[in-house]
Amino acid sequence: MAALAQLRMPPHRPGADGADNNRRVQERRTSPVELLWDLVFVFAVTQVTTFLANDLSWIGFGQGMLLLALVWWAWSAFVWAANAEQEESRVLRGVLLLGMVCIFIAGLSLPHAFSDRATLFACTYAGVRLLHLVLYAHASRRGSASWSGIAGFATTVLIGMALLVAGSFLAEGGRALLWTLAVAIDYAGPAWLTRERLRGLQQVAVAHFAERYGLFVIICLGESIVAIGLSADERSIDANLIAVVALGLLATIGLWWTYFDRFASTAEARLHVHDDPVLAAADGYSYLHLVIVAGIIVFAVGMKVAIHDLGGPLSDAARLALCGGVALYLVGNAAFRLRMVGAVSAAKLAGAVALLPVFALSGGLSALWVTAAVTLTLAALCALETLAPA
Repeated sequence: MAALAQLRMPPHRPGADGADNNRRVQERRTSPVELLWDLVFVFAVTQVTTFLANDLSWIGFGQGMLLLALVWWAWSAFVWAANAEQEESRVLRGVLLLGMVCIFIAGLSLPHAFSDRATLFACTYAGVRLLHLVLYAHASRRGSASWSGIAGFATTVLIGMALLVAGSFLAEGGRALLWTLAVAIDYAGPAWLTRERLRGLQQVAVAHFAERYGLFVIICLGESIVAIGLSADERSIDANLIAVVALGLLATIGLWWTYFDRFASTAEARLHVHDDPVLAAADGYSYLHLVIVAGIIVFAVGMKVAIHDLGGPLSDAARLALCGGVALYLVGNAAFRLRMVGAVSAAKLAGAVALLPVFALSGGLSALWVTAAVTLTLAALCALETLAPA
């Protein structure tokens, strides 16, 4: 037990007692190199949105979600490794800068990951994940992360990356099957196979950790705004276009409001005092935030198609993306709240359910009216949560 406790404490620094060290870890914020790292993922997220918008079929949706899961897991993995490093670490800076090159190339090849650029995507992505293990190994040598915890999930990372590269040489059906297995194994490592080891992995720098995930939500919300703007730029400006764009922007603001108005800070405060902060952070942020991010991306795809098809009835696929994306986002937020504070968010769940009849009854309606219905649902939710007692 003493050894485990030592692993979970930050490394001692001359001239600072334990309380000062703990305060420094808790108050650490995002470094400039991490913000630069995020910019590459803005591009990767944009590529996922483009991939989905180009194929609004169930197969295309499944492939897009698989690619999003890979992008998300690479980014999330580095949040954990960087969280165990010092902000001024030269190793952290070097690994992130090298990883940026790999993830940018992976992003370039992402739209064709299920065709002629599968191997390029798989190899560059695997390179990023291996760099993550290098960074964690360095943190372990410094005493700020547990080697037994790292070794536990490193096994599943290596298996998953081997399957990813091997699958890139197969035909589309076999590739999808092997890549799905690779993602399942990679995600399963810290989730189930090494959960007890994960508990003692590291001491969580809470402020840095919560800020990083909040920033990724902002990245995805920014992508939805970019998708709206770029789609509108391809059309002549008229009253219908201005109305749909304005409604789409208001809906994006509503998504931001439901996450940041109250609960983002509440979740961070809860993590500060949580009895099991590593597992709570893994569940609430690494896993459940994928649902939140996926909801935003699917909504962005819906807006992109809605603006492109402005004038005629909105297709079933586009309506499902608009309504389903927002519903998925709200369910993810509700699950996040339940995991962090043990409270059910009835308002968010009611908002998600309310979008079902919006989809069911909006067949034959134009993008303007469907977007208006989604935006009004979000507005009602935001008003309800704002007026409710904190």
